[in-house]
Amino acid sequence: MSTDDNKVVSFEYELKDASTGEVLDSNVGKEPLEFVSGKGQIIPGLESKLTQMSAGDKAEVNVPASEGYGEVNPEAVQTLPKEQFAGIDLQEGMVLYGQGENGETVQVTVKSFDDNNVVVDFNHPLAGKDLIFNVSVLGVRDATDSEKASGVVGGGEESCGCGTGCGCN
Repeated sequence: MSTDDNKVVSFEYELKDASTGEVLDSNVGKEPLEFVSGKGQIIPGLESKLTQMSAGDKAEVNVPASEGYGEVNPEAVQTLPKEQFAGIDLQEGMVLYGQGENGETVQVTVKSFDDNNVVVDFNHPLAGKDLIFNVSVLGVRDATDSEKASGVVGGGEESCGCGTGCGCN
C-alpha cells in the first residue's frame, strides 16, 4: 500500500552508519516515532520508503547522505571570536545550541578552539553519512484535521499542540 499525504505513520527503527555498521540510534522497545506524511518531518529517503509500507511491514532502508542529512557543506564550518562563548567550558566535539538569524534553534559542534577563536561546524552530525534504518511500521492512519493543519501528531482540537491538552498556549 502506498500512503498518501496526511497519514500518521508510527514506527520503530534502529539506525546504523552504513560504512561502519555502528548503531547510532534506536527507539526499539521505546515510544514509537510518529509523523504526518507529506510534511517533511523526517528525512526524505526514509519517508519515501515508509509511505510505501503498511502496518506490520518491516524493512531495511538504505538512505544515501543526499536523501538523509545532506552532504557535508564546507561553508558551514566557521571561525568565530572566542568571546561569543564566554562562560562556556569549551571542549572539542561538544554540541552547543543557539538561536539562528530567524529565531530558530541551531546546533553546532565545536571542532577546535584557541585563545582567540572557536571553529564550529553547523553541519548536522550525520551529514555526509549513508545510513541504514531497520524499520517496523506499527500503524498507519488518516491524520485528524488538527494534525493535518499543524503537523503535530495527537494534537486534539482542544490541545495546545504538545499532545497533552494541557492548555499551555
